[in-house]
Amino acid sequence: MNKDINKLSTYILEKCKNVTNHEILNNELTITTRISCIYKLLEDLKTLNNLNFNMLLDITAVDYPQRAKRFEIIYNLLSLKNHLRIRIKIFVNDNEIIPSISKLFKSANWYEREVWDMYGISFKGNNDLRRILTDYGFEGHPLRKDFPLTGFVELRYDENKKKVSYSKVKLTQDYRNFDFLSPWEGSTLPGDEKADS
Repeated sequence: MNKDINKLSTYILEKCKNVTNHEILNNELTITTRISCIYKLLEDLKTLNNLNFNMLLDITAVDYPQRAKRFEIIYNLLSLKNHLRIRIKIFVNDNEIIPSISKLFKSANWYEREVWDMYGISFKGNNDLRRILTDYGFEGHPLRKDFPLTGFVELRYDENKKKVSYSKVKLTQDYRNFDFLSPWEGSTLPGDEKADS
């Protein structure tokens, strides 16, 4: 399999001029490109005969607030013909807009919606960027590192009103004293007699 990955890496570097970096780690090929080149690179990976990465498995993101380019956008593709996977990465800032690939891969529409919902990253050309995992009234993007752990609002189903009701989060935590002792300390458990013999 490692020979296949090395051959794939060499072939992609020859045919696709938009690759800025590549890495083989744990028998998986990861390539990096720029935002302006992402559509063309994915199109090449899908349409070039020897590659045939015609299945988009996922688009996701990772938030690294300490980096100059805060977000890492990851595209995972599969070639059924060659039985190979590939990961493509781009790095973007908070305010940058990524070209949508929903015309290239139909499933990208949902994945791009998920990335927008969870991270607040926009995709130019995707006209359906609306909430997909959170409620329509939800504030913020929950997978960003600067999103508060408690969120902004709490929602519950109100049996009397027969609908979901929202309330601002108000956490009151009483201080508790913990003794950190085992509840079994000092007691004899079945089988303990075997340890003494």
